[in-house]
Formats: sequence, structure tokens, C-alpha cells
Amino acid sequence: MTTYRRIVLAARPEGAVKPEHFRLEERPIPAVPDGHLLVRNRFMSLDPYMRGAMNDRKSYRQPQAIGETMVGGTVGEVIESRHPKFKVGDVVVGGFGWQEIGLSDGGGGLRRVDASRVPMQAFLGVAGMPGVTAWVGLNRIIAPKAGETVVVSAASGAVGSVVGQLAKAHGCRVVGVAGGAAKCATVVDEFGFDACVDYKAGRLEADLAAATPDGIDGYFENVGGAVLDAVLARMNAFGRIAVCGLIAGYNDEPIPVHQFRSVLTNRLKIQGFIVSEVPDAWPPALAELAAKVADGSLKYKETVARGIASAPAAFIGLLRGENLGKQLVSLD
Repeated sequence: MTTYRRIVLAARPEGAVKPEHFRLEERPIPAVPDGHLLVRNRFMSLDPYMRGAMNDRKSYRQPQAIGETMVGGTVGEVIESRHPKFKVGDVVVGGFGWQEIGLSDGGGGLRRVDASRVPMQAFLGVAGMPGVTAWVGLNRIIAPKAGETVVVSAASGAVGSVVGQLAKAHGCRVVGVAGGAAKCATVVDEFGFDACVDYKAGRLEADLAAATPDGIDGYFENVGGAVLDAVLARMNAFGRIAVCGLIAGYNDEPIPVHQFRSVLTNRLKIQGFIVSEVPDAWPPALAELAAKVADGSLKYKETVARGIASAPAAFIGLLRGENLGKQLVSLD
């Protein structure tokens, strides 16, 4: 093997992302200098935040550069090492992006993981960044108490499914919001939520009211738009909302909020957060999540595309809500 493949951003999208916004390239495998290691990536992570990175506008991170490898998390195996802290065969999680090979000096957040008790790809999902995102938003912002009602949007996704299960462990009534009867069935039957509202059924407000007879104390926001409005109308006094994502507007669609007065009348706490800015939360969150995955108490789902060339279509599907659980690309 002398070459590897990567996918770069070919053009910035205006509106919906299309296949022509990406380009597949082949490149020579680099030499490994002293103090560096070479990683064969086995799985790539696809996440909604990548859509925002494709825009050239002010945000919490630098825009994705045109002609450069698409950003993203990876997990793989060290295949060559001239670094004292890593050896061949180590399984490592990093941020090598949409490519089959990664060269690292050991920095940039690269970390060794134990794949003997937890499948390596889970470190990109339930036991990785999405899981930590769920943990931080729930524990640090919503801070649930037993007996409270917590609502989670995008409840069948990589983040939302973890939020609900952790909230159940706190003794809460947990209600998910997801798109379609099949996803809602998974949310209730496999992830253990008390109820799930299908926003595609056309009865969002009525179904949410029926599922939250005592109102809503905590809300984990992944979507925005009509779902946020429906939740705001049901919030209890001194409720807490953790804003993780607003995928309803990621293709530049407007996401108006009509129930904002609830913020004042119910004295709500609303806080957006970026999980990379909470470094102290990662060690306890990762330890708890990995332990729960290992003992089977934390359930998860994966949607896996095969081969690096499948990444653009899989990413477009993710933005349309076509995945169930964590969206991955297998590079084997």
C-alpha cells in the first residue's frame, strides 16, 4: 500500500449539501519522521457540526478550508511509530478527518483507547464525543432531579439516545422527539424512553402535551424550529434547556421561534455549549460511558456506510435524518 484516499471540500454549499461539494483524491502515504506515528483509520465519524464547518462565516471554530481534508473524528490502528508513547497495534482516536491514513506527532487530542471491552467504533459515538456531549448537556446544564420530565429532540440519534438513557438513570420521566414511527419505536423499546413523539405525524403539539402531562422541566435541544416552539409552550417554571444543535437550520433555512415569551414568563435557563470547551468533563464522562457500554446498561445504534467514497452520500443522508443512531463510515 503506497497511496491512500481522502475527501476534500471542493466548494462551499449554498443551501443543501450536494455530492459535487466534495472531491475524492488519492495521495502518497507520507514518510514518518522522528517523534511521529502513522495511523490506518478504520472508522470515520460523520456529525451534524460538519455542515456548519463548511460555511465561511463566524462560528466557534475555523471554517473548513477549500481543497483540504474534511474535518472529523477517526479511530484506527497505529501501523508505524517513531513516537515513544505509541506502538504499532495501538488503537487510537483522533481527528484525522475524511481520510484513510493519518500522520501525527501525538498531539492534537490523539488518545489511546482500550478496544478489548468496547468496540473501537463506539469511541466515535456512545463512548466518544457524542456521548460526552450528552453527558455534559444533561449533567452540567439540565441537572435533572428524580421525578422531573426531560424531553430530548433527535432522540434516536447518537447524542439524543444517550441523553435519554442517562436521564432515566437519574429517575426522570423521559420523552423523545424523533421522525417516524420506526425511530420512535426504537427510542421507547430499545433506549428505554417513557414515550416518543413522532414530529412527522402532524400532531406535534397535541402529542407532546399528551406525553408531558406535568409539563417539561428539562430539554436537550438538537433541532430547533417547530420542535423548540412546541417544547417552549410546555416548559415549567425554572426549566433548563441545553442547546447542543439546531439542525433544522443547518442548510441556512430560517428557524423562527414564536414562543420566546416562555423564557421570561417561566424564568427559563437556556445555555448553548460546545463540548470541546469543557475539558474537565471528558475524563469522568468517558469513564462512565465506557463502563456502561461494557456492562450493557447503555444501549446504542449505528448506521455504517462502507468505503470512503460513500461518505458524501452518508453525510447528506445524516442531514436529512436518514440515519439511526451514530453515522459511521467503515474504511476496511
